[in-house]
Amino acid sequence: FVELPIRTIDTGYGIERYTWLSQGSLSCLHAVYGPLLDKVLRMAGVTDIDDDLLAKVAVLSGKLTLKKMADRRKARKDIAEQLGMSIEEFDKTLLPIESAFAVVDHSRCLAFMLSEGIVPSNQGEGYLTRLMIRRTYRQLRVLGLEERLLDILDRQIDSWSQDFPHLKEMRDTMLEILSVEKDKFKSTLKRGRLLVERLTNDFRAKGLSEIPADTLIELYDSHGLPPDLVKETAEKVGFSVNVPENFYGEVAEKHVQAPPPQTVEKIKGLEAQVSDLPETGMLYYEDAYIKEFEATVLRVLDSKYVVLDKTAFYPEGGGQPEDHGYLSFDKTRSEVMDVQKLGNVIVHVVKGSAPKQGTNVKGAIDWDKRYSLMKHHTGTHILMGAARRVLGEHTWQAGAKKDVDRTRIDISHFRRLTLKETHKIEMLANEAIARNIPVETAWMPREEAEKLYGFRLYQGGVVPGREIRVVKSGDWDVEACGGTHLKNTGELGFIKILHTERIQDGVERIIFSAGLPALKAIQKNDTTLSDLSEILNAPQDKLVKTAKRFVKEWREARQDKKRLIKELAEKEAAKTETTKAAEISSINGVNYVTRNFENIDLDRMIKIASELTKKDPKLVTVFYGADPKTARIVVMAGKEAVKQGINASQIAKEASAILGGGGSGRPDFAQGGGTQIEKMPEALKKAEETTKKQATKK
Repeated sequence: FVELPIRTIDTGYGIERYTWLSQGSLSCLHAVYGPLLDKVLRMAGVTDIDDDLLAKVAVLSGKLTLKKMADRRKARKDIAEQLGMSIEEFDKTLLPIESAFAVVDHSRCLAFMLSEGIVPSNQGEGYLTRLMIRRTYRQLRVLGLEERLLDILDRQIDSWSQDFPHLKEMRDTMLEILSVEKDKFKSTLKRGRLLVERLTNDFRAKGLSEIPADTLIELYDSHGLPPDLVKETAEKVGFSVNVPENFYGEVAEKHVQAPPPQTVEKIKGLEAQVSDLPETGMLYYEDAYIKEFEATVLRVLDSKYVVLDKTAFYPEGGGQPEDHGYLSFDKTRSEVMDVQKLGNVIVHVVKGSAPKQGTNVKGAIDWDKRYSLMKHHTGTHILMGAARRVLGEHTWQAGAKKDVDRTRIDISHFRRLTLKETHKIEMLANEAIARNIPVETAWMPREEAEKLYGFRLYQGGVVPGREIRVVKSGDWDVEACGGTHLKNTGELGFIKILHTERIQDGVERIIFSAGLPALKAIQKNDTTLSDLSEILNAPQDKLVKTAKRFVKEWREARQDKKRLIKELAEKEAAKTETTKAAEISSINGVNYVTRNFENIDLDRMIKIASELTKKDPKLVTVFYGADPKTARIVVMAGKEAVKQGINASQIAKEASAILGGGGSGRPDFAQGGGTQIEKMPEALKKAEETTKKQATKK
């Protein structure tokens, strides 16, 4: 096989052209989407369309050759001139129609992407889906139809489900995903305008009048802001924006690169030294319950790498850790610390004396570890089946890592898991355990397995090989999997979900335990509840009510503290005002004051500094305090002081560096500190010097 420079699947059938030709319609879009396209145009109030004009545009557009770096705006202008129209008139006539074309085409694409279970996210195909949703939404904004997105997708489902019934089966999930994603984007657009306004102010301060292309990409990549929104907002305040022709291609490229294959790190330089050996017999596939076995040593390398003719030790792979145990020979026992599969050869990494080549050895695996891993691996399959039943067919496994005490499984889902959903998944999984479902494994030709079970087999990604190992748990779950498994679900005992979290947009992590580790987790929770009951002096059945009362009282006390600190700050600020000449010095046109608070009381320091700078906008305050281990500095500058060049963040940073720490913040307020308390006088001197350098007399 030779890797092609461009790897892609491009069938290029162009089947819609036959429909177009046979109908004699104006375009293939009219042929494929006729009724829906008409509906969208009517919704947008686009009527009296000049079909003759569209036909002429199509002919002229077809004669153009648009290279990668071509100026498309110029191409449109050329077409307009040939039609005897101004570019403004041309755009006014064509843009709404082009947007309608895009909407019907994109929404059909979305219907099929979402029906296949793709969840919008920031990676891979999920990112392409998100791009498509947001692009469709923006086109609908042009037409004034952004609130009709779900309605249009619903019409696509009706239109195509006659030939593709699974679209109708996924209707509710698809519409829910689209609704969630639309709301996210609307929120992004709302926040985005404020962000762009702040950004243009910063650029203006630097003497710039154009937003660079790199910034446009960063705004979309990090904040989800489309360039047309940035352009629209920025141009209102006199900034120019030049959007690159291939903007979305550049953005998507960063997110849709295929991830590196999940391979186990190979024992460096060893693969070539064992490549001539026969395939190691995998006893763990013949019987996962084998605890001891006998084998012959085929090769020993570097006195620690041992290759046997067969083994029951499972090598690391598929998210399951390797087995540990012992090799016994000649009245000697070596500990097996690691097991790796290099090609078709399994290598055992031993600690202690290694057997010689040709020696017969007896292997014994750490059964407690293996059996716990088998439970957690089978438990992962059971939990995946439960999650799909609760959340929907869009739920796929996005990763998993098995361990002895707990296991994590990552699943695709478009929003955070609720406690109710988590409990339902847990309940269904334990119901499957109670059913004592047989777990069967079999090697099957890939095509046969796919024909029987579909692509749901590949929960952890597509496995290599013409034959794949299929693990089937009755009617509950079926996956292509190379791990070791129980004979039936009843052996699991029960499953307890310990924790869920969102690890990235569109991916939820479920951490669970199975068997005895699950019991230990519940007992740990019981201990925590018992401790809380004792601390709060309340019975367990009244813990929630008691905790609510304590939180309420704590919040009231915190509000009282804030009020008292504010009153104290006002009094101390007033007191400082009366002794201003004694405490406040003048440095290059700004007023400067330092104060030792002895103990670290940040709330008080900040409040007093805030009151003082309100009263005197030219004031710079440097307040400090220390406890036995840490020194802290709070720097605040009034509005006029900032205008005269003061940057509190820089003052805090340079002073804190002397204290052996760091500082940061804004030009008007910053904090810092360090552990070298004895250097506080030197740090204060540095703060004063920095202020003097920054200040400019007015």
